[in-house]
Amino acid sequence: MELIVGNIAFSTWSLRPWLVLKRCGAAFTVREVSLYGPGYQEQLAKVSPSGKVPLLKVDGETLWDSLAIAVWCAERYPHARLWPADEKARWLARSVTCEMHSSFMGLRSECGMGPDARGVIHTMVGPDRAPPPTGEATLADIRRLVEIFRDMRGRFGARGPYLFGEWSIPDAFFTPVAARFRHYQIDLSAHGDDGVAQAYCDVLLDQSEFHEWTALASR
Repeated sequence: MELIVGNIAFSTWSLRPWLVLKRCGAAFTVREVSLYGPGYQEQLAKVSPSGKVPLLKVDGETLWDSLAIAVWCAERYPHARLWPADEKARWLARSVTCEMHSSFMGLRSECGMGPDARGVIHTMVGPDRAPPPTGEATLADIRRLVEIFRDMRGRFGARGPYLFGEWSIPDAFFTPVAARFRHYQIDLSAHGDDGVAQAYCDVLLDQSEFHEWTALASR
């Protein structure tokens, strides 16, 4: 089984299925494909039907899209309990995961990861920091994310430090968000946080799996 990812230092979409596969205990290899530079689109086209990453090659098939890979993992590795056991928590876990997957365009564009127009590299894993965002769409996204984190932790967080207590797929999807918040020095208390959202982000960035991803990026 092979997971094809973009640049490990800043491919947020690639981090998500990598975290999920790690939590499954799956045996897989990783192939990194550069998302920038001359000819990168042609290189991607050779391996990806969508021209994007991540991709999972397994049993003679190629699965694309981080959410599709995560759903496949939940089916293939039921012992990993990738969705919450509680029925209502499971409904909401899928809702917030899909919202993360399809929304927050302000945050994605203003707080991007990768080379920006000035030729600066923004990474999930490096020590450098960027100034906080100011765009209203981005600030609205941050407020919504704080709302999600506070609400879900308040309702379902009694069984552990993750969004629904025990680790689940939403935590993989929100880990890159926590990295963005850190990189762009976003003070969540200025966006409605009472400490719950920041504590959750701190937990995400202190996962052993995220530290392992960071080590891969620094090789």
